[in-house]
Amino acid sequence: MTGNRAKGTGAAGTARAELTALVARGVSWGAYTARVPTGPASGRPAAVLVLFGVLDGLPAHHAGIAVPADLDVLLVGRASTLTHHSGQVAFPGGRIDTTDAGPEAAAVREAVEETGLDAGGVDVLGTLGELPLPVSNHLVTPVVAWWSRPSPVDVVDVRESAAVFRTPVADLLDPENRRTATLRRGGAVHRGPAFLVGRDVVWGFTAIVLSTMFDELDWTEPWDPARTIAAPVPAGRS
Repeated sequence: MTGNRAKGTGAAGTARAELTALVARGVSWGAYTARVPTGPASGRPAAVLVLFGVLDGLPAHHAGIAVPADLDVLLVGRASTLTHHSGQVAFPGGRIDTTDAGPEAAAVREAVEETGLDAGGVDVLGTLGELPLPVSNHLVTPVVAWWSRPSPVDVVDVRESAAVFRTPVADLLDPENRRTATLRRGGAVHRGPAFLVGRDVVWGFTAIVLSTMFDELDWTEPWDPARTIAAPVPAGRS
């Protein structure tokens, strides 16, 4: 990675500009909220940090069409002992505290607590509206940000996270890594987007946010939704 790329010029700078424009025009979550059995204003307020940046040293395996090989997004593997969304790959984030100055501050604070990143290197671009998450009774705001000065990250609290990693966006967009996740619950089969990340599967809320953003950004490459994978729900949970 060159010094100019780190400052947000070139292909990575274009990605940042596209993300900024996306935040400005907004995203429609209608396809998601239509499937949610609760109203759009229900749940405890929470926020997640959707943090994009330029990855050092480990470019994507897939030669992406719409994004540079070193564009990445920060993800965490949630601890298997958590009550909700245990073992899932997710964005860093959590509940908005009364001391937080809004969802942006909450998302950055939670990311610092979960990954140890330096908040001074994070440029918040804006939010993408609230999404209900009935399984944990939260109303979640995705906060989009750009990692202008990346810092080392790792698991801070093993009670919260099992892993912290930066994933090349081009690999997420690789049609070979796209699937439709299926989950059987209450006699019904629920389907949603999924991404293969090594031995992990990104599905559920995180995959919906990523898939919707990629579609809106015109980054999505043609893939086969008929290729399915069972949602990796921990034993004894549904």
